[in-house]
Amino acid sequence: MSGLVVVGADGSASSLAAVEVAAREARSRGAGLRVVHAFVWPAMHVPLGSSPLGPPEGGLRNMVDRLVAEAVERARAVAPDIEVGHVVVHGEPLTALEAQSRAAELVVVGSRGMGGFVGLLVGSTAVHLAAHGRCPVLVVREQPHADGPIVLGVDGSVAGREAVDFAFAEAALRNAPLVALRTWTTWNAPMLAPQDPSEPFANPPGALAEEEERQLAEALAGRQERYPGVVVEHRVVHGGAREALIEASRSAQLLVVGARGRGGFAGLLLGSVSQALLHHAQCPVAVVRGEEGRR
Repeated sequence: MSGLVVVGADGSASSLAAVEVAAREARSRGAGLRVVHAFVWPAMHVPLGSSPLGPPEGGLRNMVDRLVAEAVERARAVAPDIEVGHVVVHGEPLTALEAQSRAAELVVVGSRGMGGFVGLLVGSTAVHLAAHGRCPVLVVREQPHADGPIVLGVDGSVAGREAVDFAFAEAALRNAPLVALRTWTTWNAPMLAPQDPSEPFANPPGALAEEEERQLAEALAGRQERYPGVVVEHRVVHGGAREALIEASRSAQLLVVGARGRGGFAGLLLGSVSQALLHHAQCPVAVVRGEEGRR
């Protein structure tokens, strides 16, 4: 761990909510917090200072200073014992926060910023970081349920292993129960080989669910020993992953998923399930990319 949580701040209500969540994350980790604002106007060669005809506290530069100061003050009010720094980076938010993620253990952003369009449920910055960030990205969509569990989407993929590790660590930090959820349908479940090679491939009643439960236990193997204080519920659901995870998010304080799952196509950086959760989950969503995805 680098001991640093980064949060994007643009003055929007969504980003201020993200600042509060990031401050709590930094406190639970014993990490510092860095408030980052991407200042795009210098690249457009527009005047940054106050107008000669306006008040001295006007102008874009003063506006940025005020919104960053508000974010820092909000963070210190939530977690007065953490170290809070801030930086104003000249450039686009997407590029600035992706660069900041290289030195962070967690990046936190709001679901929508000042540039959000009416009708969009999640901003381009959040989606971009979830796909390209060099560390886990926590997107603050709705206020978390303080007493709810951490919900982990388990697909058994190699890329999803780091999401499992992150979810267990997060549950330990928050002293919260963990719900490990795996879904299946008759279309994506494996076809088990018959015991007698002369028999046709066919699954006896109940075999698919048992196989999914076995794979879920296999995906979680070894974590319970590393985090003995975390209470884990294994939950296998017959149905679609998006629907099941969105339903589970209604009572969760955090939803954790990998960036890509079993159905990911080569070249795609963010899977369809992860994207659906960023748009529709009822709690904050953490997207954890595997090591291969960060290269």
